[in-house]
Amino acid sequence: MHDTGTGNTAQPSRRTVLAATAGVTAALAAAGPAHAAAPDDSRLRALVSRMTLQEKVGQLFVMRVYGHSATAPDQADIDANLKEIGVRTAAELLAKYRVGGIIYFAWAHNTREPHQIADLSNGIQKASLELPRGLPVLISTDQEHGIVARVGKPATLFPGAMAVGAGGSRSDARALGRIAGAELRAMGIRQDYSPVADVNVNPANPVIGVRSFGADPRAVSALVAAEVAGYQGAGVAATAKHFPGHGDTNVDSHTGFPTITHSRELWEKLDAPPFRAAIAAGIDSIMTAHLMVPALDDSGDPATLSRPILTGILRERLGYDGVVVTDSLGMEGVRSKYGDARVPVLALKAGVDQLLNPPDLDLAWNAVLTAVREGELTEDRLDTSVLRVLRLKSKLGLFRSPYVGQGGVDRTVGTRAHLAAADRIAERTTTLLVNEGRLLPLSRRRYPKVLVVGADPASPSGTTGPPTGVLAGALGELGFTATALSTGTAPSAATIAKAVAAAREADAVVVATYNVTSGSGQKALVEQLVATGRPVVAVAIRNPYDVAQLPSAPACLVAYSWTDVELRSAARVIAGRVKPRGKLPVPVQRADDPEQVLYPVGYGLSY
Repeated sequence: MHDTGTGNTAQPSRRTVLAATAGVTAALAAAGPAHAAAPDDSRLRALVSRMTLQEKVGQLFVMRVYGHSATAPDQADIDANLKEIGVRTAAELLAKYRVGGIIYFAWAHNTREPHQIADLSNGIQKASLELPRGLPVLISTDQEHGIVARVGKPATLFPGAMAVGAGGSRSDARALGRIAGAELRAMGIRQDYSPVADVNVNPANPVIGVRSFGADPRAVSALVAAEVAGYQGAGVAATAKHFPGHGDTNVDSHTGFPTITHSRELWEKLDAPPFRAAIAAGIDSIMTAHLMVPALDDSGDPATLSRPILTGILRERLGYDGVVVTDSLGMEGVRSKYGDARVPVLALKAGVDQLLNPPDLDLAWNAVLTAVREGELTEDRLDTSVLRVLRLKSKLGLFRSPYVGQGGVDRTVGTRAHLAAADRIAERTTTLLVNEGRLLPLSRRRYPKVLVVGADPASPSGTTGPPTGVLAGALGELGFTATALSTGTAPSAATIAKAVAAAREADAVVVATYNVTSGSGQKALVEQLVATGRPVVAVAIRNPYDVAQLPSAPACLVAYSWTDVELRSAARVIAGRVKPRGKLPVPVQRADDPEQVLYPVGYGLSY
């Protein structure tokens, strides 16, 4: 029964698959290739009619599970599963709750490396398909790229959305989706919770920010549609999030309950267009937001639980009939008003199809079951959502070929061509905002010794880090003698003094900044480095808004993320190997007068 510690290395045979699915797969396979129209709905409806009520309830849940293997995870992961879910393994989760989907996280130890991920995906499919009336599982993850990625190196990691917004290229967005989608599919992941369709108009947004393509709804709409086409052309379901729009909030819905105060007219102009564009592009799934929009529903409920928003606007007004998935049900924004047993029932009543990652699966699963048995939810209502989920699984080819091969991983994931494409896309995103006295590009002959200092936030999953080390390494490869000195996101006076002393021994200084505020040590660091008389190049490694706090810096670049691909691009721009081509996708306001725009959308210098 138990496989080895690395999961199911042998790919189950076609015969095993057909036997396990008891004829269901064979019937549906007659529909033709993966990208053909979905099979005759009557076959899927017949499948739903044979399911038990418990199986239908299970299909609507997408759940986390700890471990690198479906049947033989490490003991610590078994313990975590027992504590949180009451099962030992993914296989036991599927047997007990018949869940329709599983979400991968790096912190749940699902995504160590590509071959293991493929093995885990195969183990999950095998465990589900061997159950009576077993169905394939829709495996998902949050692979937005930039600062949110669950699958790291050696898979290809691309610039995040705001960087892509700075590049402004639809063909780059489409290529990103196509390549990233092909790699996910090769590892058995068929649903990606990306792209972010939120229009980020609030510089203080703590949860979206650089995860958004920008502040212009038309530009965001074009890039959302392009990325959707790329992902779905590669056979992976894209997911536009977070409906009805999370771009203008100063509260993080993971930890609080945000309110969006946009009028209905402003929502139509600002927030709605990217979701309309995603629907027009044939988006497979849309994720809800745990926030309140009184202009759309004045009940005080989060959008995830709002029938006026999810059924009235998304389904009826916007004409969307694909899968609606909640954001994680463990987030405070959806839990603050109702208990964990009411949330899944209210979400289904509002129009949701997939219930993502409830904090207590047993409680949530039984609450839905009870709601049907007691008549609060009809079985017909469940059937509607189950049918949508099965249609998506069918469209993605899961009934016909649920398993992946290790050869596909080797041919697809992190190939030289894919990595080169990520570098080329990144080169078109780096944005130059300040270049006094034409300091950049930095001359190797004039400034051979470079000191790299600055913030070293925890590396986004799967990248090398720390940022100062990656920047110094990249500059070293470009012919400079570069050394790294981490000064952190809140450098003390002693740390600043140490950096200033080191700067006096260098010819030039590159300083990585991260969310600089008016009273921060990072601002003092830059000012004191400039006071040494050495040329200082500031690189904003997250938000472009840092530049407003750094008026003394003679050169300022924006990388939009501290992932390797974006830091290497910034280094090539500093060294003059490539010209800066990015244009701001958001406005940067003055630090002393936020009503005044310092740099408008579309601003960016070049050489």
